[in-house]
Amino acid sequence: VFTYSAASKETCARHHGRCSPHAFCTDYATGICCHCRATYYGNGRQCLPEGAVHRLNGKVSGSLTVGRASVRFQDVDLHAYIVGSDGRAYTAISGVPQPAARALLPLLPVGGLFAWLFALEEPGSENGFSITGAEFTQSLEVTFYPGEETVHVTQVAEGLGPDNYLSLKTHIQGQVPFLPENVTVHIAPYKELYHYSSSAVTSSARREYVLAAGTANHTSSYRLRQNITFAGCPHTRLPARQQLSVVRAFALYDGQERVLRYALAARVGSAHDDAENPPVNPCHDNTHACEAPARCQPGAGMEYTCECAAGYRREGRGCREVDECAEGLSQCGPFTVCLNVPGSYRCECRSGYRPAEDGRTCVPLAPASDPCEDGSHPCAPGDRARCLPRAGGRPACECLPGYTGDGIECSDVDECAENPCHPAATCYNTLGSFFCRCRPGYEGDGFQCMHAAWHPLSLGPGCLLPAESIQHLTPCEHERLYPRAVLPGPSPVGDGHVPQCDEEGRYRPLQCHGSTGHCWCVDAAGQEIAGTRTAPGSTPPRCGSPEPTERPRTMCERWRQSLLEHYGGSPRSDQYVPQCDAGGDFTPLQCHGDSGYCWCVDESGREIHGTRSEPGTTPPCLPSVAPPSVRPSPRPDVSPPATGTFLLYAQGQQIGYLPLNGTRLQKEAAKTLLSLHGSIVVGIDYDCREKTIYWTDVAGRTISRASLEPGAEPETIINSGLISPEGLAVDHLRRAMFWTDSGLDKIETARLDGSERRVLFDTELVNPRAIAVDPVRGNLYWTDWNREAPKIETSTVNGANRRVLVNKDIGLPNGLTFDPFSKLLCWADAGTKHLECTFPDGTGRRVIQNNLNYPFSIISYANHFYHTDWRRDGVIAIDKETGSFIDEYLPEQRSHLYGITAVYPYCPGGKT
Repeated sequence: VFTYSAASKETCARHHGRCSPHAFCTDYATGICCHCRATYYGNGRQCLPEGAVHRLNGKVSGSLTVGRASVRFQDVDLHAYIVGSDGRAYTAISGVPQPAARALLPLLPVGGLFAWLFALEEPGSENGFSITGAEFTQSLEVTFYPGEETVHVTQVAEGLGPDNYLSLKTHIQGQVPFLPENVTVHIAPYKELYHYSSSAVTSSARREYVLAAGTANHTSSYRLRQNITFAGCPHTRLPARQQLSVVRAFALYDGQERVLRYALAARVGSAHDDAENPPVNPCHDNTHACEAPARCQPGAGMEYTCECAAGYRREGRGCREVDECAEGLSQCGPFTVCLNVPGSYRCECRSGYRPAEDGRTCVPLAPASDPCEDGSHPCAPGDRARCLPRAGGRPACECLPGYTGDGIECSDVDECAENPCHPAATCYNTLGSFFCRCRPGYEGDGFQCMHAAWHPLSLGPGCLLPAESIQHLTPCEHERLYPRAVLPGPSPVGDGHVPQCDEEGRYRPLQCHGSTGHCWCVDAAGQEIAGTRTAPGSTPPRCGSPEPTERPRTMCERWRQSLLEHYGGSPRSDQYVPQCDAGGDFTPLQCHGDSGYCWCVDESGREIHGTRSEPGTTPPCLPSVAPPSVRPSPRPDVSPPATGTFLLYAQGQQIGYLPLNGTRLQKEAAKTLLSLHGSIVVGIDYDCREKTIYWTDVAGRTISRASLEPGAEPETIINSGLISPEGLAVDHLRRAMFWTDSGLDKIETARLDGSERRVLFDTELVNPRAIAVDPVRGNLYWTDWNREAPKIETSTVNGANRRVLVNKDIGLPNGLTFDPFSKLLCWADAGTKHLECTFPDGTGRRVIQNNLNYPFSIISYANHFYHTDWRRDGVIAIDKETGSFIDEYLPEQRSHLYGITAVYPYCPGGKT
């Protein structure tokens, strides 16, 4: 039926075809109404033949939150097929992305609209199309229980098109529960009551559905509220209410075709007194009075009880945790310590005890024999090798200086083959050593020899300095040129050490021993400053603090110092160090070690595109001179790895790939994944959603990424405002990354494309290094190896609730990892040599391994830890339970390894 206002002065004689060709018109004082003729049904404006097959076409758009994932879709196709003779409605929606498509399976009312529109009519009843025709708006609100996720659906019918196809637009927005892939949805037949007025239809109901996964079933429910508005004829008498009976209903998602399907068979008839929906149990609509953590258990009708889980005790309408340890309810045996945990407890053996075979008691640890002490080790004799104890009982053997081999077999090194003596001296090789003796007619220690008739200072082979010139040399130059003979007494900067002097001949504040690797600070006289000496492989100390009157260090100077620290104090000839002028600015011309490559830079030290020259030529770094033409440099080679779990590690100018077989290192399949010439890759992490690796580069002062898909190109996403970016963490749920900068003493965050960058913290940081994120709980963790006060801190990913977790009994916390499975935060300390773990709130701290070498970065996977080590220059595997060393991988190219991460074939700790 269709009506028009009297103000339009419409009459049936002048209705101008506003009724369907299959309808007749009736005049009323307030306007006209249209009525479908016999064998047709509808509202008169649109009429369809009775019992025929009908089709609907439309588009679906929406924005859904599924669990923690946000999904958007625009104009995906909807098609419906109606068999009017028996009230069957088939609906198909294609192209909705996962996980939204599967999560929409219980939302049967989307297809239920068409079941109501074209339901089989019982005598004296009318289906929806007979009342609304093809122009109406449906508003639907569905609330899921027990999570109270709410979704809103709007469906607008826009009339009949060619071939009587009904046109429809659908919009879905809100939150729906996540459904796993292996779950099917079953919906039982149901009845629903509809209430009618002249321009609106309403209904509300509670509906249950069953989630089936294998042999396990789980019943959930939702409440729906529906309102359908239309333009009706006030002269048509509508029933106050009708009952829709759905006799068959099912929902299915076809993963191959990516199609969501609903099918319903329905009929509409008069309402009965018992057709009203039964009241909803308070457990289902969350109106119960149970207090967390108590669970609401529904009973008969409206009855329910509040139940407590194991490990909790009833207290009013809530539950209180039981402390089994304090109340003596634990089953811990002798020599154990009872530790209360939420809802339960655990038993741990006291120090000096281990678990017995029954799994409940503890027995004393048998004193472990030390093969290095009892002589049962396989090492070469003590005058050629040393035995090094290791966890697990198996020792390591290492040849002494002067010998070479694997520690089990050690042979003498002929040092004389390297010509270590002065040209006027003879070298004599001995077992494990050698000595030099000046030839007749010369005086000296064999390393420096002078003709007996001369009293000059030797500058090296073929170069002599007259003795009267010695008075013009500074003490540092004296010590450097002739460390043993010119200055009496011991060397001021370490025995056997050749000091480093600056351009004016003064001692450089930072001194490093060329053979031992030790570094320390010295004063103006070259004397070592107590407490500044660092071990080989560790970051050198920061020496020569500027006086208050000195200017602050420039970007060039800070970057140079940062790179020198990563190079261990003295770079190799193939490593780049920025050149700064006297004022601390970048010199316009920069060159890379002894490679011969040079280029021009801008005021921030960035390479000017097109100025890099080939070896042997130097670009003219002047704005008025056109830069030379150069060949394009080769792109980094991204080699996609095979599927499965694998480790990625940073090693200077490359990122390595190390696959795992279970948890075993597949060393024979290791390879270089990504070559990055001129870089120092430090931090590394992986985005499991987009299968993309991210890394920091302290040489390039950048953050970059590369997809693991074939043919992918590396992409720089942050290239400004960085000095020494080190630690990096990717939040795959929030699509964000976090990093530390030890040059700027900052922690920053940005979107994964580099946008929306902002500083989280820039105070109370001295040497921030490692950083880790817990995406599921939204927490951030980082280390600061400030030698005065090292610490591990935490905050939310938004920077709120910052606090210190650990600041006692730590030294140099280089590596940090959060295990999404055990929910433990663990760190590797190069100062204490400990691998330790704690709960995210700082409680439950325990030592896993207390004899590490020099760890830098660490990652947790399954029952193992994997960390990079600067003493071994490799990847070390450690068992989580026993703390024992399981295996190690040493790359053929030996250099320091930095960051390490694990790549899973899925996203851990939260579905996306």
